[in-house]
Amino acid sequence: MFKKSRNKKKTSSNIDLQELDIHNIPKHVAIIMDGNGRWAKKRKMPRIKGHYQGMQTVKTITKQASDLGIEYLTLYTFSTENWTRPESEVNYIMNLPVDFLKTFLPELIEKNVKVETIGFISNLPNSTLKAIEQAKDQTKNNTGLKLIFAMNYGGRAEIVDGVKALYRKVQAKEIAIDDIDEELLSSNLMTKSYPDPELLIRTSGEQRISNFLIWQVSYSEFIFNEKLWPDFDSEELIKCLKIYQNRQRRFGGL
Repeated sequence: MFKKSRNKKKTSSNIDLQELDIHNIPKHVAIIMDGNGRWAKKRKMPRIKGHYQGMQTVKTITKQASDLGIEYLTLYTFSTENWTRPESEVNYIMNLPVDFLKTFLPELIEKNVKVETIGFISNLPNSTLKAIEQAKDQTKNNTGLKLIFAMNYGGRAEIVDGVKALYRKVQAKEIAIDDIDEELLSSNLMTKSYPDPELLIRTSGEQRISNFLIWQVSYSEFIFNEKLWPDFDSEELIKCLKIYQNRQRRFGGL
C-alpha cells in the first residue's frame, strides 16, 4: 500500500494515492469518453467546444495512467455509428487528432507512451490518418503505456471481421472448423495484441457499453462515473481505481 502522507491537504498530484494498492493496479483500462456535447450545452457553447475540452482531458488521464503504471489505456474516440452525427461535428472531430497529436506528441514521447489504434482507420480522412500514423511511427519504439485510440471502431463489426478471417482460413484449409474456439477467435480480433480490460469506465452517468469491446469486456469490472468527460480528472480516475480494488473478481466462480 502507498504510505499515508503527513500532509492532509490533497492536491491534483497526490489525491488519495496513499490509499491505492500498487499491487492491484489494472493492467488494461478502457474508457468510454461520454458527455462532451452535454458539457458544452450546459455552458451554452457549441458541441465542438466540448470535444475540444474532452481532448484536454485525454492528455490529463493519459499522463496520470502512465504515472500509475497502467500498461494499456484504450479510449473510445469515434465509433462506426458516430458518422450519423451532423457533418460539421464529424469534420471537427476528424480534425482533432491532427491538432491534438501535433501539440501532445512531444509529451507522449517524453512519457515513453506508445500510440496505437484499433478500428477501421483506413476509412478516416487522409489528414486524420496521416496524423495518427505519424504519431504511431514516432512512438513505435516506446516501451511504456500503450495509448490505444479506438477510431471508427465498432465491436460487432470487429467480431464479424474476425469471423470472416476464420472462415477464409477454413476455406484455405489452414484450420479445421473444430479448431475454432474462444482463443482462436480472440487472436483474429483487432485487440489480439492486448489483454482484455480489467476495468471499463464510462463517464456522464450513462449505463451502456455502446458497441465498445463487446467481446473483450465479458469479465471486466464496469464503473459508470457521473462526471461528464471534460470534467473527469486525475482525482476521478483514482476514485475509479479504488472502487475497482474494493471489488472481488470471480470470473463466474465463487
